[in-house]
Order: sequence, then structure tokens, then C-alpha cells
Amino acid sequence: AAFGALALSIAPAAKAADNKGCSNAILQGSFAFKGTGVIVSPPVVAGPLATVLTLTFDGVGNVSSGFGSSSQNGNIGPQTEAGTYNVNSDCTGTYMVTITPGGFTAHYLFVIDETWNELQIICTDSGVVFSGSARRQFPLGDWRNN
Repeated sequence: AAFGALALSIAPAAKAADNKGCSNAILQGSFAFKGTGVIVSPPVVAGPLATVLTLTFDGVGNVSSGFGSSSQNGNIGPQTEAGTYNVNSDCTGTYMVTITPGGFTAHYLFVIDETWNELQIICTDSGVVFSGSARRQFPLGDWRNN
């Protein structure tokens, strides 16, 4: 009986440890993103890739980019992104964006740091090895986040 009571008391504590207070609402404002990697396939676009842009999260599940540029195989060009995101209670999450030009969709997994100011990001699409980080540009509540 003592073992059963101990097991029952540990389960809620373990479950509470998964909830770190994160949600879509904590991810809002503009973040400076830098990512690098390689497109492995399809062969027509295979090669090195680097991107720098701003990502803006609205706190309710929408993400978009403002200014941005990418270098794919050394070809430099503007880039914008728009899509949706979801933050889990353990401060991990995913986002999906349509990238222009090109009109293709990319999928990412991210982890939010303890201050909610930085994201570690990796692309989860097959044929792509791409990762980066996004750092909050301005403090929460700053007028420049709008």
C-alpha cells in the first residue's frame, strides 16, 4: 500500500514537470533568425543554404517574416515567410511556413529558452539539413514589437 501511495504521489509531480508554463501566448514579437544548412534533395535545388530574416509571432498561432534574404548555392535573393505555429506546455513547438519566392512549405521544430527570448530551430523536412536560432529583437511589451 505504501508503494502504491508513493507511485500515485510521484505521477502528478512528473506531469507537472512537463508543464513549464509555455503556450502560443508567450511567443510574440519579432525575432532575428539566422539559419544555415544544406538541401540534399531534390537535386535541382541541392546545395548550401543560408538565411537571415525577422520572424514575427503574434501570440495566437500566426508567424510571418518581414525583411529577409537567403543564399542558395550562392544565389542571393529576398525571402518572406508566412504560416502558423504551436507552442507546447514544455516550451517546445512547431511551425510551418510558406516561403516566397518559390511557394514551397517548410516545417520546423523549436525549443524556447528559459527566458523566452531565444529559439533553437531545426527543419524537419526530408532532404533538408537546416538549423538556426532566433533571438528576440526587443523586450516583451516594447512598442517596436507591433
